[in-house]
Formats: sequence, C-alpha cells, structure tokens
Amino acid sequence: MHQPAAPELELDEALVGFSQLHATGGLERTSKASLESVDCVLVTGSMPSVDAVEGLGVLHALDPWMPVVFWDPEMRATDAVRLIRAGAYHCLGYRDSHAALQDTLSNAVEHRRQALRVRAQAAASREPWRDLLVGQSRAMETVVEAIRLIGPRRCTVLIAGETGTGKEMVARALHMASPRAGQPMVSINCSALPENLLEAELFGHVKGAFTGAISSRIGRFEQANRGTLFLDEIGDMPIELQAKLLRVLQDREIQRLGSSENIRVDVRVVAATNVNLAERVRQGRFREDLYYRLNVVPLDVPPLRKRESDVPLLAEHFVRKICQLEGIPLKQVMPEALLRLRCCPWPGNVRQLENAVEMAVAMSGDRTTLYASDFGLTKLPSLEVVQTRIHADPTEAPDWTDFATAVSLFEHNMLQKALSKTAGNRTAAAELLGMKRTTLIMKLRSFENQGVLRAS
Repeated sequence: MHQPAAPELELDEALVGFSQLHATGGLERTSKASLESVDCVLVTGSMPSVDAVEGLGVLHALDPWMPVVFWDPEMRATDAVRLIRAGAYHCLGYRDSHAALQDTLSNAVEHRRQALRVRAQAAASREPWRDLLVGQSRAMETVVEAIRLIGPRRCTVLIAGETGTGKEMVARALHMASPRAGQPMVSINCSALPENLLEAELFGHVKGAFTGAISSRIGRFEQANRGTLFLDEIGDMPIELQAKLLRVLQDREIQRLGSSENIRVDVRVVAATNVNLAERVRQGRFREDLYYRLNVVPLDVPPLRKRESDVPLLAEHFVRKICQLEGIPLKQVMPEALLRLRCCPWPGNVRQLENAVEMAVAMSGDRTTLYASDFGLTKLPSLEVVQTRIHADPTEAPDWTDFATAVSLFEHNMLQKALSKTAGNRTAAAELLGMKRTTLIMKLRSFENQGVLRAS
C-alpha cells in the first residue's frame, strides 16, 4: 500500500490487513522503483485538482496498470469526476465509511494482481509477431486480436489508417502470424513509381519489352510466390493498372510485360491506404470491383491520439532501439517527459514520436536521462473542464451537485455503456470494466433498488 499523503484521518480500521508504505509529497515525485512492490496507491487529503490529474498522469506513465484511490472528505463532485475520467480507480468522500474504503482497496489490489497474472501468461505464450506491435491499449489489443484471427487465413486484407500509424508493421505481423511466415514478404509503394515502371515492378518483364529492358526480370508477384505481397498506398495506383491487378487477384496468374505466357502465383495480398477508398470509388478514381476484392477483411489501425496510454511504452521502445543502433548506453525518459508526451496530439502518429525520441537522444548528449526539453516540449496543454447539465451527460456534474450523486451518476453511466456494448452479458461487462462479476451484480442491484437502472 502506497500512501503519498497522510492527513489526520483515522484510517487504521480500513487499512487492517494491508502492508503499508508511507510517502509524503505529491504523486509527481513518485519514482518507478518505489512502485515495484506496490499493488495500489491511496492518496489521502486535499490537493488541487489540476495537480492531482497531472500527478495521476505521471504515475500512470510509470505504471499504466497501477490502481489509484483518492480519499478526501472535502473533494468536490467535479474534482471526483475529473479524476475518474483521468484514470483514477475510485474516489471516496466524507459519506463513505472505512468499510467502503477497505472494500475498494481490496478490489483494487485484486484487480491489479489479476492484470499482472494475465500479462505474465500472455508474455509466456506470446506469439513472435506480437513484438512488432508495441502497445497494450484497448485500441491496439483490438488490432492484435484481429491479426490473431485472420493471420492464419489466406484472405486478402485491406489495412486503413493515417500516415505514420504503423500499417506496414501490422502487415508484417499478419505475415508472421500466417503459415507463410517462412516465405518472403515483399513490399512495394504504389505511389513511389510512375505507372510504366510500377507495372514492370509488379509483374516483371522480358528482354526487349521496352526501351532499356536489356534482360528479363521477375516482378514482385513472382518474388512473393508462396509468401505475402504488401501493396502500400494502394489508393494512389493508376486507374489503368488497377484493372490488371484485379485480373491477377481473380485468376492468380500474371503475365510479364512483353510476354503472353501465364505464370501461376500463390500470393497473399495485403494492401494499405491512408485515404478513404470508398470515397475515391464515388469520385471515379478507384475501381469499385477492385475495392471489394481488396476489402475482404478490413483492418483499421488507430491513430496515436486514440491510444495515448501506449505513448510511454512506444517512447521507451524507441529509446532502446535508437540507443542500440547508436551503440550508446541506454537512456531513461523522466516521468514528467512521459506525461507531456502523452498529452501531445501527435498528428504524425508513431512515426512522429519516433523522430521526437531520436531528436531527444541526440540532444541529451552524454546524459543518461531524457527531459521534456530534449523532446522540444516546454509546457503541458491546458486542462479544460466542460460543464454540462447533469441529465444530458451523467459523466459531468456542476459544482452544486453533491459528491455521492456525482459518483453515482458516473457509475450509472458506465454500467449502462458496458451492458450496452456486451448486449446485456454481465460477465463480459464486468470484464470490460475491470471488476469482479459479483461487484457488478451488487452495483446493478443497488441501482435497481434506487429505480435508476433496470437489470438486463
């Protein structure tokens, strides 16, 4: 039990049975080493809301899975909602008993230990391709699960995502997760070559097929035979060449330029695009039949702003990678820098983050630590609180709402969303919310008794 602050509250009764590690000061002073033997962080006493949110971000940058519980008799409802939305495990106030605090801490500790067990099991049975995809956010785990399902199949996959999100890494993971992993994966950027050269690159050519063809050459399809062909930026392929690609996908045969011989190929095609292909079909810039042939299994790669919890993991991954390439001692990113990296919008996504890390490593010189200034970050984006009427969105609460009502409304809203996403399946909803099924049922019964939530 880690207790960063120790106000004059009689907590002995609630903390019976817990091994306690007391610490003073704010969460921002927490070090990674101090969390190694900790299962839950209890923050007691009052502190400014903005400081608490920033401190919470620093702590989660060090350990994204650490549950943090706040107990402050003077906490306002808006502060409680803000902290919960920022990732706090739970917030308790003057109306909550020591028994409620003890139950909360017990659930938090069990939640963390279960998460660590799941991670350990996943690491023990991790597929080799999983190392290509850095991140453990829900958005990234959705991509991982999709690869796990479709990797062993032969089906064509269309990967969509913004520039710099790592679409090629996803394609490589698909290849490694397939029975073709022992065969070559061949990549080509469809926007990097003019049409005549792109056709020759894809299908090959015979000697004398065009000016400069002084010898025969096989194309990328033949190179990828029995393996995977990755067509990057497929949306930029010339419309005339799209018809030839469609024929290859249908017949599994190619013809080299200047030859009438049909050559059978066994190739799995994975395409990627950073544009809306359906819109290009409507504009007449992309063949509709080719679009449906490529879009057998669509796979969306989320932008970095939708998986901000992965930023610290990615930053540390790139630090290790760059330090190894440069042949220099491993550097460590300071918690404040990790927090500020999480708060950046990253319009260039993972590629932009990697460039920022490379700059930080270079700018740090002989230092073994990387500060926010090394990344060109000088201040945090401002934190804004949007006030809305309580009946319009239960996750927001005006200043005049009492603490218990605000927390109750927030829980009510979360339960409704979880049950809706799982079609009323309580076990799945509990797993989605990271709580025990019995805890979920108790909360449902509580709301049923209040007449605010019907059981599914």
